[in-house]
Amino acid sequence: MRDRPRASLGRIIHDLGTTVLDVAASPGGLDAEVTGVHIYDPLDELIVPAGAILLAVGVQGAADICGLLARAPHAAGVVVKLPVDVDERVRAAARETGVAVLGLTRAASWAQVAALLRSLLAEGELAEPGESAHGDLFSLANAVCALLDAPVTIEDRSSRVLAYSGRQDEADRGRVETVLGRQVPERYLRLLDEQGVFKRLYQSQEPIHIELDDGSPINREAVAVRAGDEILGSIWVAVRDPLNAQRRRALSDAANIVALRLLRERAGADTQRRLRADLLSTVLAGGADAAEAAGRLGIATTRLCVLAAQLTTPPPATPSVPRSPSGGADGGGVRGAGGLAAEQGVDHAAESARAESDRQRFCDALALHVAAIHPKAAAALVGSVAYAVLPMSPGGDEEARAVRVAESFLARVGPRHAANIGVGRLALSLAQVARSRADADRALRVLRTRGVAGRAAGYSAVHFESLLLQVADVAAAEEQAPTGPYRRLLDHDAEHGTELAATLEAYLDAFGDVSVAAARVHVHPNTFRYRLRRLAEIGGLDLGDPDARLTVQLQLRIFGRRH
Repeated sequence: MRDRPRASLGRIIHDLGTTVLDVAASPGGLDAEVTGVHIYDPLDELIVPAGAILLAVGVQGAADICGLLARAPHAAGVVVKLPVDVDERVRAAARETGVAVLGLTRAASWAQVAALLRSLLAEGELAEPGESAHGDLFSLANAVCALLDAPVTIEDRSSRVLAYSGRQDEADRGRVETVLGRQVPERYLRLLDEQGVFKRLYQSQEPIHIELDDGSPINREAVAVRAGDEILGSIWVAVRDPLNAQRRRALSDAANIVALRLLRERAGADTQRRLRADLLSTVLAGGADAAEAAGRLGIATTRLCVLAAQLTTPPPATPSVPRSPSGGADGGGVRGAGGLAAEQGVDHAAESARAESDRQRFCDALALHVAAIHPKAAAALVGSVAYAVLPMSPGGDEEARAVRVAESFLARVGPRHAANIGVGRLALSLAQVARSRADADRALRVLRTRGVAGRAAGYSAVHFESLLLQVADVAAAEEQAPTGPYRRLLDHDAEHGTELAATLEAYLDAFGDVSVAAARVHVHPNTFRYRLRRLAEIGGLDLGDPDARLTVQLQLRIFGRRH
């Protein structure tokens, strides 16, 4: 597989347009290759890789801009909020370092511009090697804009902006908000939904005209983007008057071209994801091919922690087949057992597809999160688990710092994705990555066994719980069973319907405090004391012996109360 060249700074500025970014001071050319996006933090050591775009949060004034250019001479560009204080010193520093100074509109947030830039870089990587830059969605949007003489957005089924043309400053405030946020604002979505616009749009094979009724003279012309019966998205044109017949035909033709492009990008993205998953799996497994796989991914090979993240949403329950009064499956009407089973199979397939889509979106979010922290981080979905390799700077407490990164990510995605993350111990070499991955898996399993959601745990913090689970695995594999006093208590409970094992567990969990233990099993303390005497007699258990207590407590944890 050949690597496609990264986007140039000039290309990115052209795609974003002057609505978002403008050049305040040029080094003489904008052909610098862009490799990533980084956020400036005055409290952190400034490490800017060659070709990075540096978002200069809080930087203002010519002197501060010059100082930042001197500290980041290998960056492709430095972004400062408008108005940018540009004088001859700034222009000279830009020419000397070769770093462009860009002005960001005050209407945009730093989070928005970071997401815009990263998505532009990601979209550029989907194209085939050697493909002309004019083949991507942004160029398509600009071409449609030229044909229709009006600004254009290309959106997916969820009204997220996939690409947009230039001249967005000619549109209304709603369009500017949509472009900056890469999503149609909620109030406009409600307005369109109330007017039945989406229903009309997806039912029509032709473009439709939409009067927004929001007081603006700018309205919309839209067409659905289809691949057969599947709706892939839509094209939206900001217009003052309805398009004439010729331009409506041009918009319909453009929808067919965009559909082909979206299908091609989807196929390319799926292939790229599978490749990244295969390469990351090779790195996580260790072995002879791990170094080559790490090199192809461009990730760090030393001082890193592995994160294992998994959604906790349970799979949907399979609906049962209705029964007829005779006890057999309903065979009357048009829906017999076979028909219902087929419907259930379709529902199950749809649920499986949605679950896989949720897992992939969750993994994409994790990949974006770790990439923002370190340029040599990587993430991929392997089975149902999203693994991330996160390089850690020296300084001690690496595992704890990685846990904080995981907690920050869970806090951000919590409203949309309930998940847990296990964090492995620090790997000082590529050979130790497999161990860190095993650690992360075991920590994740502990969280899964606890039945919690939205938690992150480092392996060191759950080490003993993980060991008990491993011992339980060995016992199950060798078909081992409880022995001694605990075995006798389980047998007595099974034969007589008593709760002696539960009484013992409550007593041990309460450190011998009868009042607390009795409250946990909802009995009077005197009743609880009687049960203690009975279980000691029946099991032959001396609760005053610490070794005996440890033995039964371990068996409780390893075997549970169902043997």
